[in-house]
Amino acid sequence: MTPALDPETIGGLARDLAPSDFIRIVRTFETDLSRLVLLMVEQATSGDIEQYRRSAHALAGAAGAIGATRLAADARLAMDPKTTTPPRELLLQIGAEARQVLVELADWASNPTER
Repeated sequence: MTPALDPETIGGLARDLAPSDFIRIVRTFETDLSRLVLLMVEQATSGDIEQYRRSAHALAGAAGAIGATRLAADARLAMDPKTTTPPRELLLQIGAEARQVLVELADWASNPTER
């Protein structure tokens, strides 16, 4: 299985930051990820597609910064007004990818300097 996190991006963060700063960034991302996905679900359910796209934009940026490239790509698709993929389907993809990202982040956070 292909990693959910780009090893160069997440590895660079782990190498360049103090372990406490790296873990803080990981925890902040985890919080943001949960918040943004929940917002997207609520916004799609209520039909507020403009806010759904804004939340997807925020998710794409956060995911890209930490190296979650597939998650960022899914979020960019969700924010694209020209996409033909229904929000429900995109949210299922985003949810599955987010779970994998969280598993890998937990592994990185438990051993940030041993890679």
